[in-house]
Amino acid sequence: MLTWILAAIVLHVVYVLTPTMLYFPTEGISTHMAGRDDLPKPGPLAGRARRALANWQESLPVFIVLALLAVFLEADATTGAMIFVLARVAYLPLYLTGIPGVRTLAWTVAVIGLVMMALAVF
Repeated sequence: MLTWILAAIVLHVVYVLTPTMLYFPTEGISTHMAGRDDLPKPGPLAGRARRALANWQESLPVFIVLALLAVFLEADATTGAMIFVLARVAYLPLYLTGIPGVRTLAWTVAVIGLVMMALAVF
């Protein structure tokens, strides 16, 4: 389980850095070193990366709580954790490419992983 928690943390870094890295070519580093109070509207790709990050930030706390409960209760929720993390790995590039149906499928698989973890814990 700890492996999947660490994998989720690494994935979090990827999700956080992706929108910023997509802004750099158009806005430059000096814009990001300032207060970033009035960033211009993001392009389509950077906008998708920001929305993917927001979606990730909604699901990560649920995963962390379930994973820590599984460790504390010694429940076997590893399969659900693996499914969640791998589906979320697939979700980011699918969201960035704008493939709606497949992206939704990856999100659904990730939710199924969370449900599996919840069932293992409870």
